[in-house]
Amino acid sequence: MGIFARYSARFWGIASLFAFSLFYLLFQGGKLAFMIFIIVAALCLYLALSRWSGISKTQGGRTLLNAEHEAVVEAGTSLAVQIQVQIPGFWPIPYVSIKDRLVRRGGEEHLFETLLIPDWKRRGEVSYRTPPLRRGYYHFGDTDCSTEDIFGLFQHKGRLELPYSFGVLPQKVHIREWKQLHQLFRGVHHHSATTRSHRETTQINGVREFIYGDRLSRIHWNATAKTGTWKSKEFERESLPKTVIVLDRNMRAYRSKEHFELAVSIAASLLDYAASRDLAVGLLSVGKNSKYFEPKLSASHQKVIVNHLIDVEPDGTYPLIDVLKDRARLFTPGIFFTVVTPQFGDTLAPSLAWIEQRQMNPCHMWIAADVTAAEQDRWKRHLQTTGVMGYAVSSLDELALALGGRK
Repeated sequence: MGIFARYSARFWGIASLFAFSLFYLLFQGGKLAFMIFIIVAALCLYLALSRWSGISKTQGGRTLLNAEHEAVVEAGTSLAVQIQVQIPGFWPIPYVSIKDRLVRRGGEEHLFETLLIPDWKRRGEVSYRTPPLRRGYYHFGDTDCSTEDIFGLFQHKGRLELPYSFGVLPQKVHIREWKQLHQLFRGVHHHSATTRSHRETTQINGVREFIYGDRLSRIHWNATAKTGTWKSKEFERESLPKTVIVLDRNMRAYRSKEHFELAVSIAASLLDYAASRDLAVGLLSVGKNSKYFEPKLSASHQKVIVNHLIDVEPDGTYPLIDVLKDRARLFTPGIFFTVVTPQFGDTLAPSLAWIEQRQMNPCHMWIAADVTAAEQDRWKRHLQTTGVMGYAVSSLDELALALGGRK
């Protein structure tokens, strides 16, 4: 039975047809039998030679038309993909079916199928466009190529291995100016906050050692030429304290994936704003495996945080206050804590109070989508009473408006 199971029913059907035509020629004879045998033999020869169409040795390449030189794109972006195919050999191929796979880390998979008609040189290219991509890491799987004979009886397959990986960044919004933050530390809280946040430096006459990630405009060329080592300039005491963005990843706090994506986008937007204003910024990502990035002023440091934000998920179970207390030794007085979370009320109040008790400055970036107006007003009044800065954000567009001074 093994030899019968090895081949399909179509194969045995064609083999039987050939056998019948042969027996008909041998036992009946005549021109008709001979003509039938020649036709069936030619058909069988064509089907047999189709097996060596060259599809199994297909070569090709893949091009991302709108992200050729970028390993990352922003969430919501749709990629235009082009696949070039070269099929070796000479046997005619009516068409080639192309199946390409885009796999997101975590198991989500997109399958794209299209048809290609090769030219006389057995070459061709096809294009398709992905749907808007979610935040995360992606890679392209193997590309399946298949073709059939002109009768559609047998299918022949090949495979292209064109590995390519890329990341999809969280969506961001440009924050022109965080007015209340600057007013806060230039006003009545200026002396106490900045005194706690000042740090000692190795600055001598406006020159310090070069730190990897410093911008080109910060390099002190004269000092670099004199000393023979890289030097940077404009290293002054910070007028604003170090900032730590706290991203709450508690799975029970978020009502939907969209709410968590909004939280990640807010954190990414604040990170961009801090980098544009040369603020030392860090991140406390509170989840199943909490991670802390201490505040630094460096492009490479920002890139590490962004790479972390690409792949975070709402998988936390521990209360925020417990994580803060567990890592209390890492926080110095004067840090500006921006807590991005949908939690509010009695659930969040102890965490904000603990931050203040440690002589740090809390701010609540509240994911207020699907929260009633009455509950929002009640929590805002509580924040005002305790002197805590807070913003209710229901969409990413609201973030820039809220921080820009719009109430």
